[in-house]
Amino acid sequence: MANQISDDTIEYVGILAKLELSPQEKERAKKDMEEMLDYIDKLNELDVSGVEPMSHVFPVNNVFREDIPTDIDGSKDALFNAPSVKNGGFEVPKTIG
Repeated sequence: MANQISDDTIEYVGILAKLELSPQEKERAKKDMEEMLDYIDKLNELDVSGVEPMSHVFPVNNVFREDIPTDIDGSKDALFNAPSVKNGGFEVPKTIG
């Protein structure tokens, strides 16, 4: 393994993650982190000179509609079936004394 993780690094990561790790868990975490870094090193060896950078695996298209201002707020439709209306809103029984 080319990447060596120190005990201090594992301790620091544990503090950041608010984890209390046993000595066995620290050793396992150290081994896992070293394997991850080795894999990243392996990926860095790939020739990606002909690959265009992207932010998503799949194409992302703008799905927004054109914003058309109107004066209609829909309140009349919302209140149409209301049992009781007061001052342009629903009238409900008082629930707090």
